[in-house]
Amino acid sequence: MSPNAAARTAAPTRRDQILKEAARLFAERGFHGVGVDEIGAAVGISGPGLYRHFPGKDAMLAELLVGISGRLLAGGKRRVMETAGPPEAVLDALIEGHIDFALDDRPLITLHDRELDRLRDSDRKLVRQLQRQYVELWVETVREIHPRAAESEVRAAVHAVFGLLNSTPHISRPATLPGRAATAALLHRLALGALDTLSVPGGH
Repeated sequence: MSPNAAARTAAPTRRDQILKEAARLFAERGFHGVGVDEIGAAVGISGPGLYRHFPGKDAMLAELLVGISGRLLAGGKRRVMETAGPPEAVLDALIEGHIDFALDDRPLITLHDRELDRLRDSDRKLVRQLQRQYVELWVETVREIHPRAAESEVRAAVHAVFGLLNSTPHISRPATLPGRAATAALLHRLALGALDTLSVPGGH
């Protein structure tokens, strides 16, 4: 079993459980619509018991949003380093990694869109810094594939692809989808199609 597979199958810690339920509840009801007692009940402990793990809801929100930005960047760097072959293979790996996030962590996408401004300035700046570094991984890879495209166009296209992939919280209920693998394949084709427009003079 690979280290990544082992990490995926490892039993979640109590902190992990708390964060997962906090993300779900915050996404469903909004940050201010959820109390500490509700988060505690979701993981089978008392509300005050949460304070052994986190000083409060603000700390949970910060760890969720800073944490996912850090994991995306770390995962992207790993994929760039470990993927053999041409830049097209690296791009495929980056897209696959982001699709895994977009399908498996939908509440965090909603949370980021709605609650990022609630973070204290230092945490919000850290999230933005990590995100900029993640964007650069994509921009550098896409520019290798489309060297004639203007950097501004490449950057805009990468952000557009993120918007496309991060639309998963708005997709129909999972029961109506064609299955995870088919949905992932569709998102992959759409992402590549969007970036392929960079090879067309004038973008059309």
